[in-house]
Amino acid sequence: MTCQKTSHNFTKIAFKPLHTNLFNIVLLSFFLTLGCGNLYSQEIKNKKKPLPTVKQTDKPKSTTTEKPEVTVSDTIKLDTVKAKKNFLDAVTKYKAKDYAKYDKKAKTLTLYNEAELYYKDVELKSGIIVLNMEKEEVYAGRIRDSAGVLIQYPNFKQGASEVQPDSIRFNFKTKKALIYNSRTEQGEFKIKAAITKKENDSVYFLRGARFTTAKDIDNPEYYFQTNKVKFIPGKKVITGLTNMVIADVPTPLALPFAYFPMSQEKSVSGIILPSYNDSNTRGFSLQNGGYYFALSDNYDLTVLGDYYTNGSYAMRFESTYAAKYKYRGNLNIRYENLINSERGYPDYSKEKIYNIQWSHSKDTKSNPNSTFSASVNMGSSKYFKRSINQANAGSNLNNTLNSSISYSKTFNTIPQARISLTATHSQNTQTEKIDMTLPTLQASVDRVYPFVGKDGVKKGFIKNINLQYNLSGKNSISTTDSLFFKPQMFRDAKIGMQHSIPISTNFKLFKYFSAGASTNYQETWVTKTEKREYDATKGQAVTTTVNGFDAYRTYNFSTNLGTTIYGTFNFGDNKKIQSIRHVMRPTMTYSYTPSFDQYYDNYTVDATGKINTYSRFDNGIFGAPGNSNSNIVSFALSNTFEAKVRDRDSTKTEPKKIMLLNNLNFSTSYNFNADGKQTLAWQPVIVSGGTQLLDNKMNLNFGAVLNPYAIDNAGHVMNVFNIDNGGSLFRLTSANLTVNYSFSNKGGNAQEKNTQSQRNGGRNDDLFGTNTDLNDSRNSQFANEKDDDKDVITEFFRSKLPWDMTLAYSLTYSNAARENKISGNSIMISANMDITPKWKGGVSTGYDFVQKGVTFTQFRFERDLLSWRMAFNWTPIGPNSNWNFFIGIKSGMLSDIKWNKRSTSNR
Repeated sequence: MTCQKTSHNFTKIAFKPLHTNLFNIVLLSFFLTLGCGNLYSQEIKNKKKPLPTVKQTDKPKSTTTEKPEVTVSDTIKLDTVKAKKNFLDAVTKYKAKDYAKYDKKAKTLTLYNEAELYYKDVELKSGIIVLNMEKEEVYAGRIRDSAGVLIQYPNFKQGASEVQPDSIRFNFKTKKALIYNSRTEQGEFKIKAAITKKENDSVYFLRGARFTTAKDIDNPEYYFQTNKVKFIPGKKVITGLTNMVIADVPTPLALPFAYFPMSQEKSVSGIILPSYNDSNTRGFSLQNGGYYFALSDNYDLTVLGDYYTNGSYAMRFESTYAAKYKYRGNLNIRYENLINSERGYPDYSKEKIYNIQWSHSKDTKSNPNSTFSASVNMGSSKYFKRSINQANAGSNLNNTLNSSISYSKTFNTIPQARISLTATHSQNTQTEKIDMTLPTLQASVDRVYPFVGKDGVKKGFIKNINLQYNLSGKNSISTTDSLFFKPQMFRDAKIGMQHSIPISTNFKLFKYFSAGASTNYQETWVTKTEKREYDATKGQAVTTTVNGFDAYRTYNFSTNLGTTIYGTFNFGDNKKIQSIRHVMRPTMTYSYTPSFDQYYDNYTVDATGKINTYSRFDNGIFGAPGNSNSNIVSFALSNTFEAKVRDRDSTKTEPKKIMLLNNLNFSTSYNFNADGKQTLAWQPVIVSGGTQLLDNKMNLNFGAVLNPYAIDNAGHVMNVFNIDNGGSLFRLTSANLTVNYSFSNKGGNAQEKNTQSQRNGGRNDDLFGTNTDLNDSRNSQFANEKDDDKDVITEFFRSKLPWDMTLAYSLTYSNAARENKISGNSIMISANMDITPKWKGGVSTGYDFVQKGVTFTQFRFERDLLSWRMAFNWTPIGPNSNWNFFIGIKSGMLSDIKWNKRSTSNR
């Protein structure tokens, strides 16, 4: 700091006349020099800029002598020693029910009874909270009530982590904490530890910890006990020696270390542990082990495998994919190499089976002008009968596998055009015959009305004349299971294309009749025809395939006439049934197709010279044109019956409408060109009908075939009417009746659809038992249930046991050749019931009254063990007899902790 600045007094002395001596002048100069110097108590480097320079100019009164002006810099430094701040450098909020006491000497703040403290991202609630400002830490613990019971456990929350301990000590500066008897949840896991040390925001160390998915962490049904744990919230838990404890009883199941993923993602990749089993024909096995790949948010992949000690193995690839507002689907590929017994034994056998299932659907919102869908179920005919990982009688008894993949697009032209490509597959699992189209092409152009006026009104015979163009192309393949996708399969393919131009019109006739007329021109192209001739060396007719383009052209004509007749029978407003309405829709159709015998040739059948007629298009993809006139008139009559009944609710003034018969149909036809020998003029009358009863819960369908012709003693149909042969007007040759009834006291649908069984080709109900896909035995109605807040065990169980039942009855009558017998008469029942709040049972069975035996029967039981599920399925009789027992943890995180024991039939 500066001692003193130059003053006016010194100036006056300096410029006085020389009345003093030399000593005084020197002494005065010395003091003036000291007055301009800088004196510092200490040297401190100041990072801040110095104060601006101050300039001073002293002008003496006398002008005889003038000294230069003196510049002085102000070098006063700022004090850089910062005052100590309070460690709570953010807003702190607190409250307590009883008191908040501050001890100034100890520098502590005590909050008592329902205490709450909020600081930054820390939220602390407890019975007592003590905040020590000198040590920069907080303590929270419980308090005792009037009965001496500890209450108000601490609840410590920092960010997304939440802990409920007995007590906690937390340091605000180091962010470390000591937690005693902490309880926390991470996803499906619940964790309790005797001592927890919080190292930082992301790492915890636990001692004396238990992990479980049970609802009650203090009294769990099971838990994993370990002493040393490193816990990273939201990511993982790594433990030392871990022992599984069930019902507080330690089990011999222990691991030297364990890893539990705690990812917050929807799904993570991981190993799927296999289950152990044994078989009488294949030895010991490891089943359903593999890996789950969470490839992205849009698709995943599960790889599973089985291995038996006799060399049998199986592989399965399952993938599910979806894109919002675009598409969704799933793909399953299954392959099994099955070996029965051991090589050298008489019952030794080996076979390879596979199955491919693909389901795809496109969201119409993505592109309304195009669609793509797939429903594929193809593979070995014996797959569902031989598979070691499929157990479902509905799939086993199904005789056909069907697939379809289709794409269509609409072109917004005038007229509008459409195109579609479809690949189909139909496989008979009994005969092992496969029919495929790879692909079928369909194209069409919308109807064009060439004679419509400028006003656009289509009225009358002429203005309603319209035509369109249709194209159909096929690549048809017929093969067998053994030749599937081999070169011969494609060599035998049939390729063809068919063009058609239909022309039609419709109009009113006599005001009440609707009439129509149409004609159709077709041109068919094929790439293969055949030639037949007699081979003298072989002594028989030989058919030769001729490769090359060929075509034929056909046309036909048809007309129809129909009307609608309404009839109402009124019984009075005071009656329970007020009226019945009957609607009849009779139609008559006449069609004529000329003979196209120009496409037919003759060939010699044998050495006798017998001549037969054939068409070179006989075995073509679209068949051959007819070589005789078709002159047929058809009759059809459809009926519906409705009733108006008085509603049971007296407050409603309008009557209630109910359907008596949804449909009652009759149809037959008459052939004018029938010769009375091979072809009879009248065709049998086909009767069909159906209705729904009991609030649409019962579906009833029936049908019958009525033949007007009589039969001889050998059972052959004669060209004699049955009434002329001493019988009735019609002869009942066959009839059938089916009844399906689903009912329940739960309300709504009786049961969920068995989707996987339906994809396999079976039924979507459980009349043939539930589908047991042994790849994933965790699926059940218990698996996804959430525990109720109340304990239903402690309450009285409902007097009405929850149940549902499905009943199916089928009756078939045959009398084609005077056999007059019931050829089919069976009933099937499936019932499910909540025996207790935690026990569920079900049975599927039936009885065949013709064969006098019990049909497929399955018993199933499930037990909800809170955190666990137990299931037992048993098929006691038949070729598909087997049993399956499963117990495992419900949680998806621990789904590999299970035990599955089963016995399958030796298929």
